[in-house]
Amino acid sequence: MSSSIPSNIDTLNDDADNATREILPYLGRMLAIPPAEDDSEIRGAYRPFLLDDETAKNDWIAQLELSTAMKMVQEDLQNTRRDRIKVLVLYGSMRSRSYSRLLAYEAARILFRLGCDVRIFNPEGLPVKDDVQHNHPKVQELRSLSKWSDGHVWVSPEQHGNLTAVFKNQIDWIPLSTGSVRPTQGRTLVIAQVCGGSQSYNTVNSLRILGRWMRMFTIPNQSSIPKAYTQFTDGDAADGGSRLIPSGNRDRLVDCMEEFVKFTIVMRPHVDLFADRFSERSEKTQQAERQQQQPKTSDARNIVNGIDVSSI
Repeated sequence: MSSSIPSNIDTLNDDADNATREILPYLGRMLAIPPAEDDSEIRGAYRPFLLDDETAKNDWIAQLELSTAMKMVQEDLQNTRRDRIKVLVLYGSMRSRSYSRLLAYEAARILFRLGCDVRIFNPEGLPVKDDVQHNHPKVQELRSLSKWSDGHVWVSPEQHGNLTAVFKNQIDWIPLSTGSVRPTQGRTLVIAQVCGGSQSYNTVNSLRILGRWMRMFTIPNQSSIPKAYTQFTDGDAADGGSRLIPSGNRDRLVDCMEEFVKFTIVMRPHVDLFADRFSERSEKTQQAERQQQQPKTSDARNIVNGIDVSSI
């Protein structure tokens, strides 16, 4: 009588044991910036997603199995002398109970556990895009955060079948270039949307177009939350309030943040390589040639019949 037990059962057991040993060191582990090492002003201004210590300790995010990503982050911190991945989070609604903000907070908590330096920009007070208010404090704040970042998280509601004006206004204030600096070029990007009704992908599709236009690397995965008003706990719930309920939608958000961290770790050392383009090198060469020729042209204009007339 033939046995139904696989002939490679010992190998299968060994693989399972090895996988378990890989996971165990990271179960419940946090790579987040500890309060003692965090800048108190930054923490107060840009980390509204933080939970109190007791809630965070028993939170669902603290229990996630993220061993592969955490191992990568740990090695990256060692290799870069603790240069953490710098993440800017943007959301697209200023409602008192903004589901895009609540989703952005959950994404930020996952990334923070994974050791990222996460900062959320509050769009309230940002003026409507024009050609005048470039020195407005909120505009300067947004541009500074974009320049500082290694990657972005974009979360927008879907309104009238697409992204909101609140979200698009933030992107419009981030220029493609500031002098020789491109504030978004080479950054990684993860996108998500919240829907008031059934699940849609109009907004994330538009966010992909925006990301590509801003010369960013958008990860393949994305998150779309249908009927967002049914997907969060009450504001005064014991879990910290306004938290994503367990579902496949929540699992997808975790997938996206994990993938985003992996992509950023892989891409970050090579940003300058991907920014090295033939067209831009040619443009710089032409600018340098024009600058070399300009003094000669100026000198010729200032000399008339052997007399320097530049000061006349």
